[in-house]
Amino acid sequence: MDKIEIRAVIKYFVLKGLTPTDIKNELDSTLKETAPSFSTVKKWAAEFKRGRTSIEDDERTGRPKTATTDEIVAKINNAVLNDRRLKVREIAEAVKISIDRVHHILHEILDLFKRNPAEFLRRFITVDETWIHHYTPETKQQSKQWIGAGESVPKKAKTVPSAGKVMATVFWDSRGVVLIDYLQKGKTITGAYYSSLLDKLNEAIKAKRPHLAKKKVLFHHDNAPAHTSRIVTAKLEELRFEVVPHVPYSPDLAPSDFFLFPNLKKWLGGRRFTSNEEVIAETNGYFAELEESYYWVSKS
Repeated sequence: MDKIEIRAVIKYFVLKGLTPTDIKNELDSTLKETAPSFSTVKKWAAEFKRGRTSIEDDERTGRPKTATTDEIVAKINNAVLNDRRLKVREIAEAVKISIDRVHHILHEILDLFKRNPAEFLRRFITVDETWIHHYTPETKQQSKQWIGAGESVPKKAKTVPSAGKVMATVFWDSRGVVLIDYLQKGKTITGAYYSSLLDKLNEAIKAKRPHLAKKKVLFHHDNAPAHTSRIVTAKLEELRFEVVPHVPYSPDLAPSDFFLFPNLKKWLGGRRFTSNEEVIAETNGYFAELEESYYWVSKS
């Protein structure tokens, strides 16, 4: 058992009402010489009794925790590609994490999509934010006009997106949109706000994706500060979402940025709205009309 698993057991016993002494006895009877010390048991029992939910180490100052996770996953991936005869123990020693954690990264994160892409996509949910303006200019392609022989091309005034806008946070998967949140004027997306959205997402998943009730959600988001905050990390652990690492500063790897949002903005091109309410209604209508096949063309 690694230290994270031991903490999970301690947390479980605390919730059952056991004292640190009782917990220590339970662990000794099962783990024998590998059981943690009484001081460790006492420390974590006190933490959980005070209301702590996370079983992970406290986040250190410096680089965000998710960046470290991304780095570890990348190191393991590169190591395996360079030498496919590597043993799990050797990988664990090289990147300084537990053997159990290496197994998890190899099989749950790196290998699931290769083994069973359909299952991966059934469990994969991604999210991103975008501004939707009251007026979005048409693309160059949309604004092209037919002209007769000898006619001059009409000059067009330069257009820019309107100042009026609303922030949309869209959670979606291979079947469609699971949840959309529209940020109220004057508010910002903080860790606490985003954490509350994850609770709403969890409820939406229960209603719209019942097949995920007994499976871990493979959850993807970028490395925005709100997404990597401690309160969000704790919430993701509480909900048992498995975070799919996102390489830092890689917008081209975010499905929303290269697929979902550009098509939405293209559809909105040239339309004018007078209020956030109109924008919200039109955006909801756009997504409601899309067929499931739009999100996932091939299900073979």
